Amino acid sequence: MAGTFGIAQAGPTVSTALTPALQPASLPAADAAFVDDLEKRTFNWFWENGNPKNGLVPDRAPLPNGAASIASVGFGLTAYGIGVERHYITRQQAVDRTLTTLRFLASLPQNDHVSGAAGYKGFFYHFLDPNTGLRVADWSELSSVDTALLMGGVLFSQSYFDHDTPQEKEIRDVADKLYRRIDWTWMKAHGPWLSMGWMPPHTFLPSDWKGYNEGLIIYLQALGSPTHPLPAETWKAWTATYENQWGDFQGHKLLNFAPMFGHQYSESWIDFRGVQDAWDRAHNVDYFQNGREAAYAQRAYAQANPGDWKDYGPNIWGLTACDGPGDAQQVYDGKKRHYLAYSARGAGRDYILDDGTIAPTAVGGSIAFAPEIALPALKEMRARYGDRIYNKYGFLDAFNPSFADQKSYWVDGQQLGIDQGPILLMLENWRSGLVWNTMKKNAYLRTGLERAGFEGGWMRTKTATSKPVGQSL
Repeated sequence: MAGTFGIAQAGPTVSTALTPALQPASLPAADAAFVDDLEKRTFNWFWENGNPKNGLVPDRAPLPNGAASIASVGFGLTAYGIGVERHYITRQQAVDRTLTTLRFLASLPQNDHVSGAAGYKGFFYHFLDPNTGLRVADWSELSSVDTALLMGGVLFSQSYFDHDTPQEKEIRDVADKLYRRIDWTWMKAHGPWLSMGWMPPHTFLPSDWKGYNEGLIIYLQALGSPTHPLPAETWKAWTATYENQWGDFQGHKLLNFAPMFGHQYSESWIDFRGVQDAWDRAHNVDYFQNGREAAYAQRAYAQANPGDWKDYGPNIWGLTACDGPGDAQQVYDGKKRHYLAYSARGAGRDYILDDGTIAPTAVGGSIAFAPEIALPALKEMRARYGDRIYNKYGFLDAFNPSFADQKSYWVDGQQLGIDQGPILLMLENWRSGLVWNTMKKNAYLRTGLERAGFEGGWMRTKTATSKPVGQSL
């Protein structure tokens, strides 16, 4: 059998009680040292693998001359502010790398040609050549979500670099230009929803952003645009597609999305604690609490371990999109199993895709949601598997204790930017709230939230720079 694949069955109708969240200030010295170590190593992945000549960040590393990912760039731009606050780098180093990145992105050609461009209508291709910045190959799509993740970093830079200096003013100006030029309305190819992407010269991808997923940040950016905004009613139309995902899984009632990344990407930049849209209010939840329930549900799934995979338990859990051993079959525990390469592994009411592969980012990217279960899991992974899964840049992307590989078990040899990013950003959000608090000051994001109907929580208070931005903040 191909692991545990298929549609999950509904669980109990009442969420299991959740343990109170763990506070960073209360950590024992050894735990605090581990958190410090993991955050610094993960930051270094972005700083040392990013191209200092143009700011592009690889999709994965090590991979000599591998493609850059615009989503990785977005996480990287956010990482640099974290590096300043944690004293990993100086503010001037962060300014220089950020300005190099933004200038380069703004200089790249945008047109509808099959080759020779980095993007079109303000959107960027998912993968770029790491040196030229142009579309890496004909298979790379113009990506709405990856552009939005890039813009997460661009808008973070706009709000973080607030000093009255020529360089920081330029950062704010170029960030403004990059965001304002995106034509969100053009990407609305099929009805009210945004398309997932486009291929030149004139073909939109058939799938649209519908249902609960990482699309939160895309629609909020599109609603907040001062130049090409989507209608405010788009948000209601989008959330109306959620209903089939709302329900019980492993004793937790939540808006289901099986891979953890769907609960982490938008929430890495946006603090949804106590902030609700109309859908949330009707269901007595917010997106932060939903992510917390999702983390607990995944842990409960690993404890139940319906696929009988090796090592699953209360501190070994975490399914999300990640690398895998490859499309292969092996016998484990007396059963013939089917394993996968890169796949959107997950466990939820919507589906289960599980071949025994654990992704540390599923846990690390959930630490702001549920630190009281995420930190023990990260510590257990580090202690049990040691340097096989933990190197100079923190956790390797994935490992599979059930898959035999050269007299041991399979471990990925790389880290991915879109998996390192949530670990870094959510660690810092848990520890200081830096990314969340910086984004609260961004007028465009706040406009998007207001137009989507969000109320409550921190939105009751106007922040110092929550006014329209022009050439400076």
